[in-house]
Amino acid sequence: MIPDERVIVGFNGHDDAAVVRLNDGKLLVQTVDFFTPIVDDPYQFGQIAAANSLSDIYAMGAKPLFALNIVGFPINDLPNEILTTILQGGADKAKEAGIPTVGGHSVDDKEPKYGLVITGEVEEQDLVKNDGAKPGDILVVTKPIGTGIIATAIKKGLAKNDIIHTAVESMSALNDLASKIIVELGVRTATDVSGFGLLGHLSEICKASKVTAEINYNMLPLLPGTLKLANDGIIPGGTKRNLSYAESFTQFHEDRTEIEKLITSDAQTSG
Repeated sequence: MIPDERVIVGFNGHDDAAVVRLNDGKLLVQTVDFFTPIVDDPYQFGQIAAANSLSDIYAMGAKPLFALNIVGFPINDLPNEILTTILQGGADKAKEAGIPTVGGHSVDDKEPKYGLVITGEVEEQDLVKNDGAKPGDILVVTKPIGTGIIATAIKKGLAKNDIIHTAVESMSALNDLASKIIVELGVRTATDVSGFGLLGHLSEICKASKVTAEINYNMLPLLPGTLKLANDGIIPGGTKRNLSYAESFTQFHEDRTEIEKLITSDAQTSG
């Protein structure tokens, strides 16, 4: 990549969003994220996708300004009403975050995909990156783990309604309050837990900060139904790949089961 002195966070940082310094001294923060449906309800899918995209901005301590839609949709195979409902879910979640959705881009695709580009801003002294962890810092997980396992169960028709409801509620919840708190408390390191799982994203903090971390599995918050579904063999392929990678840098206690290891590597959405 061409070096540019305005770039504060780019490819090399493996952080949640790109950060560029503006002429007025403020920092512009931008991210893009999209994926295929993980729930059956189009409106809920739109809400979850929007919350997931916004999470990257919140993890940097920034405030979102506006959103752009990114859409892939099989226009000849699915009714346009489904797309309209997905977009409405995303727009409503963006409105909840206090920002407008001002446009976007769509393509004809074999299966639905949806997400957003989110642009935000932050004062330089409030920027939260993944390279500021210090020995003795306490790890705080702000959302329960298990969305990858539960989403796989939904696709297989094996998740009960109450489990689905709780998972959707968690995935569609904004991380704005957590972001506000970390800025107010002067927290210097944070990340959102998403596709690479808890261990994968924690490893990025450790590498960037040149520290190690210790996790007490028994203190991790799990979504209801996660452990039972995992024990029933409902494990996403991405979660298995995450664990295979995590085993190269993680020392597990001998008492930890394979299922527990997989849960710490479960690919999350809007974590």
